[in-house]
Amino acid sequence: MASFLVARNPQQDSRLPYLVRLPLEGGLVLKARAAWPVTARVYCHRFEEPWPEDADIVDEARVVVCRRRGAAVDLVVDRPRQAGSQFVFTEVKGREAIFWQTQKTARAANPGGRVPRRRALAEPVTITVDTRERYPYRFIHQGAETTRAGVAAGDYAINSPDRSLITAVERKSLDNLAATLSDGTLSFQLQRLAEIPLAAIVVEARYGALFRLEHVNGNWLADQLARLQVRYPEIQLVFADSRRYAEDWTCRFLTAALADATKPKQND
Repeated sequence: MASFLVARNPQQDSRLPYLVRLPLEGGLVLKARAAWPVTARVYCHRFEEPWPEDADIVDEARVVVCRRRGAAVDLVVDRPRQAGSQFVFTEVKGREAIFWQTQKTARAANPGGRVPRRRALAEPVTITVDTRERYPYRFIHQGAETTRAGVAAGDYAINSPDRSLITAVERKSLDNLAATLSDGTLSFQLQRLAEIPLAAIVVEARYGALFRLEHVNGNWLADQLARLQVRYPEIQLVFADSRRYAEDWTCRFLTAALADATKPKQND
């Protein structure tokens, strides 16, 4: 069973007197200013050495959840108090900075800012538009560049330098959503999207419009959609109200996914 460990930092001249070990990536070890973010966010830094074999343990707990989510690592341990926290990886003046926080300390330190963010992208994002996409989004107002190419899954995608897919979005008009739900092809599209690290479906309509379609039972469509969402919980489904907002959301989603996939530079 994985454990969350806090020990005293053997580097006595360090301003960060604690070590924190997360059961992630073979054991992620950080130096920390405090043993838990009780009243304020705790500044952390990567520990350059392996976890000490004779570590002076000051806290230990069984891990329920330890999962990287983009620019953050969520940590939940099995105890009634001081159970949930989050490590946010960001940059300050071009250098990596790590902040350990709870919901309470995050709210106190940054009211109005809840979502951890990576650094802004230095260059305009280039979005690959599938060659089979008719009347595609152009992303003029979003300042993104586009290129046409075949996309393995979805209609809009961003590739890594080695051409592997980082993220993709499948666009659906309301009629196309209803058609692919009715004939069963949406499940196969979701199957392909699930092979991509981050993927989503955006619908150019409101959810309530499903129930106003003619010649098809809206309740039946909603049931089929719910079953697919349960089967593929990793695929986000967004009803974006209109084509305009769907285009805007698509660009924001792809850009955010690219930013999270682009790790900040390490400083020696």
